[in-house]
Amino acid sequence: MNSPASSSRRVRSGLFEIDFGSGEIHKNGRRLPLQEQPFRVLALLLEHPGEVVTREVLQARLWPADTYVGFDEGLNTAIRKLRVALGDSADNPRFIETLPRRGYRFIAPTKEIQTHRHADTIAEVDADLPTDFGNREAAGEAFTVTGDAQVRNSPSVPAVVSRVRPMRRNLLILAVLAAILILTAVFYKTWMRPHSSSSLGGQPRVMLAILPFQNLSADPGEEYFSDGLTEETITDLGQFSPETLGVIARTSAMAYKHTNKTVSQIGHELHVDYILEGSVRREGEKVRISAQLVRVNDQTHLWARNYDRELKDMIDVQNDLGEAIAEQVRANLTPQRRIERSETHAVNPEAYDLYLKGRYYWNQRTPAGIKQSIAYFQQAVAKDPNFALGYVGLADAYNISNIVGVYSPKESFPQVKAAATKAIELDPFLAEAHAALGMEKSHYEFDFPGAEREFLRAIDLNPNSAYAHLFYSNCYLSPMGRMAEAIAENQKAIALDPLSPPINNFMGVTYMLAGDYEKSYQQFLNMIAMDPSFPLAHEYFSGLLEVMGKYPEAIEEHEKSRLLSGSSPEESAAEAAALLKAFKTGGEKGFWQHTLQLILKPLKQDGSADAGLLAMVYAMGGNKDKAFEWLDKAYEQRDGQVITLITSDPMWKNLRDDPRFLAFVRRLGLPQRPFAKP
Repeated sequence: MNSPASSSRRVRSGLFEIDFGSGEIHKNGRRLPLQEQPFRVLALLLEHPGEVVTREVLQARLWPADTYVGFDEGLNTAIRKLRVALGDSADNPRFIETLPRRGYRFIAPTKEIQTHRHADTIAEVDADLPTDFGNREAAGEAFTVTGDAQVRNSPSVPAVVSRVRPMRRNLLILAVLAAILILTAVFYKTWMRPHSSSSLGGQPRVMLAILPFQNLSADPGEEYFSDGLTEETITDLGQFSPETLGVIARTSAMAYKHTNKTVSQIGHELHVDYILEGSVRREGEKVRISAQLVRVNDQTHLWARNYDRELKDMIDVQNDLGEAIAEQVRANLTPQRRIERSETHAVNPEAYDLYLKGRYYWNQRTPAGIKQSIAYFQQAVAKDPNFALGYVGLADAYNISNIVGVYSPKESFPQVKAAATKAIELDPFLAEAHAALGMEKSHYEFDFPGAEREFLRAIDLNPNSAYAHLFYSNCYLSPMGRMAEAIAENQKAIALDPLSPPINNFMGVTYMLAGDYEKSYQQFLNMIAMDPSFPLAHEYFSGLLEVMGKYPEAIEEHEKSRLLSGSSPEESAAEAAALLKAFKTGGEKGFWQHTLQLILKPLKQDGSADAGLLAMVYAMGGNKDKAFEWLDKAYEQRDGQVITLITSDPMWKNLRDDPRFLAFVRRLGLPQRPFAKP
């Protein structure tokens, strides 16, 4: 799609300017964050302005039939995010018109903008590298629609963790945006840079980013393989001499898939010293991987190599990559770490392939994606019962399954424990397995000493694991009330994965749990500026605003979250109007009574209930007896996602003077501590 003819094309429509070369939308000169697939849909519509682009054409161009992406869900999500970015409505469209069962049409007037650009020059690498190595578009058009939800999203009810102040006047909007940019710049200068160049012990270390491997196979359906290999390489290299070498996590690295940005631009945005670029060409069971290592500050190509291997040798390839990179950046591997890494199991090629497909779906963070990932991981371990990574995948998928609503905590609990335990039995040095088991011990067993041991072991094995730091912060330190340490661990996770929506979102939550509402408020503003289409950012911000007593603003943020989560504009608006009316007529108590009705509605229909959430709403509404009744049910259901934060989350403030509260805290095994008055 990004042909030379179109790469410099710019189109203006109303207040918006669409840049085909950079893949960006600007409004009044301000860049609007937008994911790649929604932009590709927009670009295709703008190829034929005023004409109907059928669903069949969209699918053929952007979702090849053999690509592992759900077309209907992906297209609906892309259109919804486009409408949010453009401020458009499906019912009264100004930009994108829906033709039911047919397709879409861009109906707003457009104007071509003449541009004059100078192409960036890229130095040649080794002669044995593919001639299209530098062209990231060679990977084809396949794309993974992902959502990084890491907490339970209950879209039918207002948030219980955060929200934003509405800005109605243009002057105020500009002022706030300017403040966000300044604060973001200060944040990166004062926190990100120093921590990206130092180890956890304070010693200098270099930072590496591994860009998404290009899929150079003839089959675009192999995109899952190149994406999976990227993720595995990031994880694998993160364990090479972590005291002196830091590796940027997957979420931030994948943001540069198909990018036109130079190595210098990417390096400065991620604050890294080196960048690894690679490509993958697969033919049956044979794979050719090409890789090159570039130093950011002077664009020097330090090293390039091709690997021609069998699929079963992928782990050996990753080890070879790590050794070569460590040598180039002078990161010394200790003898012990070499021994630990040398004890690898020869992987069944089919099992490894199934595992990569499972990770592909797991990264979508949707109910359908999690179900599909579990199926692939189960097939992987059935093919190779000694494949430790397959069991790690199962543990991760079941850990997420109850958060996104696929399985109940009671259903997930035994599956997570069995899979994580098996993975550690097969490979005690897998950091991911220990992190998964730590989350299980915290959220399901309420075994906090055991959770701490597993998290610390995971961080010891791989200090570059952003999620090990995040889980340690959210699943252990926050429940323990050790908020200064929780903040520090969350900051380490951000330094390793600066573009991750879930990690940045949890930073806002952690500040709120620590009682620093001002920092929490600003963190959510920064998060929404980074990715306004991430629904949980609005939902969690809504919860913060509830805690701060800003209910009208909270309702607005909740409405945005509902819309981004898939609700119709009519449904979202009606729910927001009802909540606002309840607040205006009944105050805070009226708001929570109406919220309770929203939660109880599905309970009356199918008997299901989110016990922890119900307990929280009863607590906020002042009904202590009902709150403790549902807390007991949440404990029996092993619903630790909500209740393990009972001593930190201000949503439980109304219960803290009741003797039953301390009894429940003791039952959970949490430390008893004094609480500040709300």
